[in-house]
Amino acid sequence: MAVRELQGLRCLVTGASSGIGLALARLLAASGARLIISARRHDRLETLAREINGAGGDAFVVAGDVTDEATRERLVAEVWNRWSGLDLLVNNAGGGAFGPFASSSPDRLRRLFELDFFAPVELTRACLPALRVAANDRRRPVVVNVGSVLGHCAVPWKSEYCAAKFALRGWNDSVRAEWARDGIDFLLASPSTTASEFFERVEVGEGLARPAGGSRWFPPSSSDRVARDILRAIRLGRHEVVPSWGGRLLVWANRLLPALVRWSVARQPPPNRES
Repeated sequence: MAVRELQGLRCLVTGASSGIGLALARLLAASGARLIISARRHDRLETLAREINGAGGDAFVVAGDVTDEATRERLVAEVWNRWSGLDLLVNNAGGGAFGPFASSSPDRLRRLFELDFFAPVELTRACLPALRVAANDRRRPVVVNVGSVLGHCAVPWKSEYCAAKFALRGWNDSVRAEWARDGIDFLLASPSTTASEFFERVEVGEGLARPAGGSRWFPPSSSDRVARDILRAIRLGRHEVVPSWGGRLLVWANRLLPALVRWSVARQPPPNRES
């Protein structure tokens, strides 16, 4: 039985212009939730808002880079202006990097941490007063942090991405315990490879071919499938969801057979060079 009602839910979703964020925003709107949607691509957000509002939903656009403090301030200001409280924060905006750590740059590491770790952490901090208002009204507010299975099990050639997602998972689990007394829930979503624009935007080391998403044995999940699993976890009040069977296999193998997993990932071939 569902424990969280989505009708009328006040939601802030980052990274809503494509992929999981776009799919989740559509599902939330179809369930009767009210939305503030954010990403850098203003035109895509406006298209999504027209789609939602044209179907009788409620979506408002705040475009900008979530790593920019001014963007985060505008998002929080809009939460107060429109609703005076917040029931659901989805920290979905993120990016990746690919290549050997030895030849990467400190700047790339910092850029990735700004987007995948510091931005969601600081946006959540800024939203805390609005989440507390919802908790005081017994609305069971929840923060959804979209991490990765690579925040559970690290692999070579993606060291910066793994580190950022490990950090996000650790922070998520710690603050979930801290804010439980406030009545604020946390949900960590850990997708594996997802069919989206993610790999088109991954920062790739010099001279390396862009990595393909998925494999014959572990094909990518659709963004819609991942979003449906996240939405179900929100409804049921879960604390963690790993949307794909391949992702769940990797997470459990790493927990139960860590030596075997370490042996296996250490034998992954080096990245391909551009032809």
